[in-house]
Amino acid sequence: MNILGIGSRINHTEFGLGVVTNVTSKHYWVTFIKDGLETIDIDSDFEIIEAVEDEVDSISFYEVEKSLKKILQKWSDVTEISPIADKWKKGTLILRSVDSNLADKEIPIDKFFHKIVLVRDRIRVMEQKINASKTLDDQDKIDLQQYITRIYGSLTTFNVLFKLKADHFVGEKSK
Repeated sequence: MNILGIGSRINHTEFGLGVVTNVTSKHYWVTFIKDGLETIDIDSDFEIIEAVEDEVDSISFYEVEKSLKKILQKWSDVTEISPIADKWKKGTLILRSVDSNLADKEIPIDKFFHKIVLVRDRIRVMEQKINASKTLDDQDKIDLQQYITRIYGSLTTFNVLFKLKADHFVGEKSK
């Protein structure tokens, strides 16, 4: 089976006419006239109207970019973007003391959320440095990893702020 190249035109049984705009090893990203951008399997049911030769080695720019981001996150202090849940955007966190003589402290939730994300990212970097350490023995790595897992567990309260479940803190799973 020949892989279609970017710019190929197809007629998909479900989505209709479209143009291939990206190619991965398993999928075509196709911009359809009616439905816009859709991802379809390479072996989907469609008619080829005009084939353009695949000029790349079946790896897309998207896959290269994704791999590069993963490498940078693993080996540097680069932080990934974690969106805040829509319901909290432009909201305010109010800290109110039991002592009525003290004024309330108001903090924009976006700023508070940013600090939480920084804490999470720095814990991840610390975890990677521990796991890559040449001076720590395996038992020390396991012990430190258990502390990190407990830290993540302590931070699960803040999961309500994250838009995506994939960004949530995950602690030790209950048995």
